[in-house]
Amino acid sequence: MLQSVLGKVKSEKVKFCHSHEHLFIKKGQPSKVNPALRLDDYAATTKELSLFKKIGGTTIIDAQPLGAGRDEMNLVRAGREKNIDIISSTGFHKFSFYPKNHWLFYYSQKDLTNIFIHELTEGMFLDAENEEPDRFIGNKAGQVKVAIDEERLLDSKKRWFYAAGDASLQTNAPIMCHTETKQQGLYIANFFINLGVKPENIIICHLDRNSNDVNIQKEIAKLGVYLEYDTIGRFKYHSDEEEVKLIKKIINLGFENQLLFGLDSTRERLLSYGGKIGLQYIFKTFIPLLKKSGISDEIILKVMKENPRAAFSKF
Repeated sequence: MLQSVLGKVKSEKVKFCHSHEHLFIKKGQPSKVNPALRLDDYAATTKELSLFKKIGGTTIIDAQPLGAGRDEMNLVRAGREKNIDIISSTGFHKFSFYPKNHWLFYYSQKDLTNIFIHELTEGMFLDAENEEPDRFIGNKAGQVKVAIDEERLLDSKKRWFYAAGDASLQTNAPIMCHTETKQQGLYIANFFINLGVKPENIIICHLDRNSNDVNIQKEIAKLGVYLEYDTIGRFKYHSDEEEVKLIKKIINLGFENQLLFGLDSTRERLLSYGGKIGLQYIFKTFIPLLKKSGISDEIILKVMKENPRAAFSKF
């Protein structure tokens, strides 16, 4: 079963899944860092979800964790209104997405573990941007999100990562890892595996930002974790044609069962917010390009349906 914001969902319901999106981000610290990280127009987001549903979309993984602008109530409302299974995230994001006095910085490892587990088993906390986690709703998160950057690599305690690993070990929830480089991806995958987390419960994000180096991706894939490609249509990193070449290399290496796709949506990327591509883009534009390159319907079905079923059905 997947755990959506509306409850547990049979994996068979997943027909077409985007494995990394951001549907709502409240005004606050993330949008101070980058104005594109403000997605607080309910009508615009639900219009985008209607477009997604129109092309057969059934499931979206929302990767915004608590305290960093996650909008619990609107995720629940939109999931119910549009009849789309939305999987929300507990955990933590890049530390630049939190004000300096945020509770995340001074809570102990045990406190953090308990908060993450609570969100996975009892319900999500409300308004954790501006206050300590206290009030909550009965709607639950369905994965743990973590973010690693150079500052976190240099931190000796790493209590946030230990807490995330503990939460996964105690609930079997998947862990989705934001990375800035492939080297960080390899490091954090090994970190969680050494902690005892199952490789099949680990998802490494943004591995397609640099489409040239396949060797480290091969090392990561050999660990048995999921490789998430979520810069499709993000041309500041590469063209779609370059992305297709990377995907073909990974498939030819035999790792097609470990691939997940998403758009890592922002205000600049959602049509309903005036952006450039929208949630129909993978289906309407990128998948035809994959087919044209010789990638089979069977493999595309794996990446958009079967792999997400396996990656997120942990409850």
